[in-house]
Amino acid sequence: MAVLDLGSKPSSEVSTGAGSRRLSPAAARGLVYDAAVKAETDHLYEVVRHVISPLEWPAYAPLIAAINRLKKERDAVILAHNYMTAEIFNCVGDFRGDSLGLAREAAKVSAKVIVQGGVHFMAETSKILSPDKTVLIPSLKAGCSLAASITGADVRLIKARYPGLPVVTYVNTTAEVKAESDICCTSSNAIQVVETIAKEWGVDQVIMLPDEYLAKNVAAQTGIKIISWKGKCEVHERFTADDIAEIRASHPGAIILAHPECPPEVVAASDFTGSTGAMSDYVQDYKPQKVVLITECSMSDNVAVANPDVEFIKPCNLCPHMKVITLEAIYDALKEMRYEVEVDPDIAARAKQAVDAMLAIPPAPAGKFDPTRHVPDSLELI
Repeated sequence: MAVLDLGSKPSSEVSTGAGSRRLSPAAARGLVYDAAVKAETDHLYEVVRHVISPLEWPAYAPLIAAINRLKKERDAVILAHNYMTAEIFNCVGDFRGDSLGLAREAAKVSAKVIVQGGVHFMAETSKILSPDKTVLIPSLKAGCSLAASITGADVRLIKARYPGLPVVTYVNTTAEVKAESDICCTSSNAIQVVETIAKEWGVDQVIMLPDEYLAKNVAAQTGIKIISWKGKCEVHERFTADDIAEIRASHPGAIILAHPECPPEVVAASDFTGSTGAMSDYVQDYKPQKVVLITECSMSDNVAVANPDVEFIKPCNLCPHMKVITLEAIYDALKEMRYEVEVDPDIAARAKQAVDAMLAIPPAPAGKFDPTRHVPDSLELI
């Protein structure tokens, strides 16, 4: 990925007789919480008051108001992933959801500018699907441990080792890796994609990269044999079956929903496993009295906004990459039109074929993972 770095500015400070005092992110940008901003944002606070305290809101509101004004000026939209913090997801995000939902929106958005409320690989996907748009990533530090775990060269070597097998690549990968793939998948449609591509190719085995745990969990749900890679999400790999046991002991009756990037033993110990979209739908549809989302922290707040009567227990892990996307970073991105994401045209064209192949599969209910099924011995890890 090529990025145009327009440079960074130091944090603003005010000199006083006693030294320097650091300003808030909003004040450092000349933004204040006044009557006009209050009137402009009160309706948004009503949406998030369940998860953001009245003491916090005056720090967020000036940036939220300024961002929403800048979006109109720039003809911009913000794609907000489920792992964005509540003030971003609910108050400035124009399209919200999991990576599959955001990919679909990126393919059809009409605005001139896309700001990716997510990480680098998501911004690359947006650029691949909307090459005529300006795509901005608010922070250059918004990476991904899964995307960093494999390269295009790795995929070429794997294909040479296993000729004649289709390559299914998780969207949590760079454009270069997608370009070496036959089709992409998300955690929402992984089972469906694996079964569809195996049928199309007339094979009973596929290469599925790079998430070891997602591959294992998919392999437990299908008769298709899977060859995978030892990549992991640094958020989900930290959850253990002991964590689930402790939650059940401390919170009897709580329903536990796990993401399929978690280890198989976590999936086996949970009540339901599915993508972030599937977890959100579960809470919306079943309204459990108490629920635990075994995934990134901000997901619980965003689902809680839509389900204020559900008690959320939060033994979550933070994604350090998602958390560098802040309101101030989004404001700076729109104000200064930074950092623009570019993808090599040849790589983009080949990567688009893999993404388009995924998007061409008719939408189906989000894949659900039966926790009673076990990882088959046939799964091969490279």
